[in-house]
Amino acid sequence: MLIIRSLFYFFVFSFYFSACTPNNVTIENSLKKYFDANKVTGTFGLFDNSLGHFTIYNLSRYKDSAYLPASTFKIVNSLIGIKTGVIFNEKMVIKWDGIKRRPEWDKDLTMEEAFKVSAVPYYQEVARRIGKDTMLQWLDSLHYGNHKIGNRIDSFWLDNSLKITPDEQLGLVKQLYFEQLPIDKRPQRIVKTVMLQENNANYKLSYKTGWGYRENGNAIGWIVGWVEENRHPYFFVLNVEGPNDTDMKTVRLNILKGILKQLGFFEGKK
Repeated sequence: MLIIRSLFYFFVFSFYFSACTPNNVTIENSLKKYFDANKVTGTFGLFDNSLGHFTIYNLSRYKDSAYLPASTFKIVNSLIGIKTGVIFNEKMVIKWDGIKRRPEWDKDLTMEEAFKVSAVPYYQEVARRIGKDTMLQWLDSLHYGNHKIGNRIDSFWLDNSLKITPDEQLGLVKQLYFEQLPIDKRPQRIVKTVMLQENNANYKLSYKTGWGYRENGNAIGWIVGWVEENRHPYFFVLNVEGPNDTDMKTVRLNILKGILKQLGFFEGKK
């Protein structure tokens, strides 16, 4: 079996990561039912770091197909923003521009708040302050997707200029968790902190969502991150595609929670 593309990047940076071989990959077709129940298609990948083992549904889509990252790009936008000083820290406020969009966006927001509610205007301003040349330099350094930003610095992650595979997304969050990205550790630590969404006695769940539209009008949804139980991290990526009117906010989380529950998470027994 071919080595998964993102693993190449780990070797480039001299970090250990297992290659994808028949011995460390389980193709889990039973996960199809979660996509079917929500009338969507897609792929899911989970990497058990302690065992070096992948669980994957729809391998070809996982490793070979690239899509706009939508708001999952806020991970990288935040890293670059903090590294360059455009964002001082997670408490830095960017003033609301007065344009009404969504109630949760229509106010002054800190980076942490903007990340949690996935506020596009906040991160568009961050991208404009970073600038095209600096953004391109960091996309190259981070080996992020196809490295393309087109002509619009404040929407390239939404307009299908920038594309990334699910495999590359999983590779990114693994390196982020272990602070192995080719960027200072401080930005990585801040982004890891704001990615935490659920924290209880049984598990910690950290992720970033994304929702955008392909050139053909289909909705694309993402959730990328990790789940920790008993201090062991498991890295995941969910990529979902459905009709334009798909309620992606509900669908993607339903699928993720269903899959993780089937795989034995949320009980603190992993």
